Amino acid sequence: MNNFSSSVVAVILGGGAGSRLYPLTANRSKPAVPIAGKYRLVDIPISNCINSNINRMFVLTQFNSASLNKHIKNTYHFSAFSTGFVDILAAEQTPDNPGWFQGTADAVRQSLRHIENFDYDYILILSGDQLYQMDFFEMIANHKAKGADITIATIPVASREAPEFGILKTNDENYITSFVEKPNKELLPDWVSDTGAQMQKEGRNYLASMGIYIFNKKVLDQLLYEKNPTATDFGKEIIPESIINNKVISYQYDGYWTDIGNIYSFYEANLALTQDVPLFNLFDNNKTVYSRARMLPPAKISGTTLEKTIIAEGSIINASRIEQSVVGIRSRIGLGTTIANTYIMGNDYYETISEMDSDAKKGLPKIGIGERCYIKDAIIDKNCRIGNDVRINGGKHLANTDHPLYSVKDGIVVVKKRAILPDGFVI
Repeated sequence: MNNFSSSVVAVILGGGAGSRLYPLTANRSKPAVPIAGKYRLVDIPISNCINSNINRMFVLTQFNSASLNKHIKNTYHFSAFSTGFVDILAAEQTPDNPGWFQGTADAVRQSLRHIENFDYDYILILSGDQLYQMDFFEMIANHKAKGADITIATIPVASREAPEFGILKTNDENYITSFVEKPNKELLPDWVSDTGAQMQKEGRNYLASMGIYIFNKKVLDQLLYEKNPTATDFGKEIIPESIINNKVISYQYDGYWTDIGNIYSFYEANLALTQDVPLFNLFDNNKTVYSRARMLPPAKISGTTLEKTIIAEGSIINASRIEQSVVGIRSRIGLGTTIANTYIMGNDYYETISEMDSDAKKGLPKIGIGERCYIKDAIIDKNCRIGNDVRINGGKHLANTDHPLYSVKDGIVVVKKRAILPDGFVI
């Protein structure tokens, strides 16, 4: 372990209830939501850390955390000759604090008693539900060179997105001089920043906090224990307070970054991976996305026209046509089926021939998607059974709704985990 990695620990926040991502978060936490057909969201910040030579990580979990804990336990194993680890710190009741995590700052405060058993100078705080590829080594080197107490990663955003973020302004040396959390649209003219010619050309005139922070160890201890012992949130309380008394700098990131905050952003981020040159590049040798190694056979495809489609390993595809879609692990799609603009998460297991025969006798569809189906503008969660001649036609013509088998949000049909849609079902 070199001097850089031994001076940094990373803390990845597991997030709260994730209600805006419902029904994908009905049985799992946001960071455990499957993405790109074979990964989970938490793999993104962990992979960014590993690629940045940061190999001591804590994942703070609380809500619906069983599948997230299992994934981390089964995935991230460092060599016996390494000091690296990915440890889970679950919310716990103690004699001093009988409550659960109340917010981002409170989660870190409650977890510090475990984290501080390790030597470090800097603590890198990350979100578990963002999609990006970032070199934290450069960010930390800049933090050291500037002699900063806190660094906030920032990204230029347009006026449409700005009210959803913490917006800040800096001086000529990139020190943050003012900060406002989720400003109303009428306030935005006062928060325009010089984000650079290219960003301004794209209409991205506001500097938004990415929720990625570097704190000097002593500074974080002071802010959480001495100055703000009851503060629960970094964005609303800790950061605005620290700007007054600490050296807080902005580290502007110009690459691809998206916050997976709701169904629409999740859907768009997945389908964007099917572009010829996607903004999030899964094929970059230097920015590998790590995940659980599965011993699955290659995908088997027969008679299918494929257009801008990602197909994960272990899939058996007999569909007629699939376009601009992501097909996850162990997916099964029957003859004559058409899939468009859809994310199919796949399945956790295969059915045997005898199990399929037994299903048929009970009138139960096989696991996967049946024959002669038409599915467009949808997300199919894991382990669904979709019968033959099922028609799912998402789009703006559909009102938002929550049905026992599916939800509709912003025109996107989300078929719930383990849902059974009988032959001829229509949405």
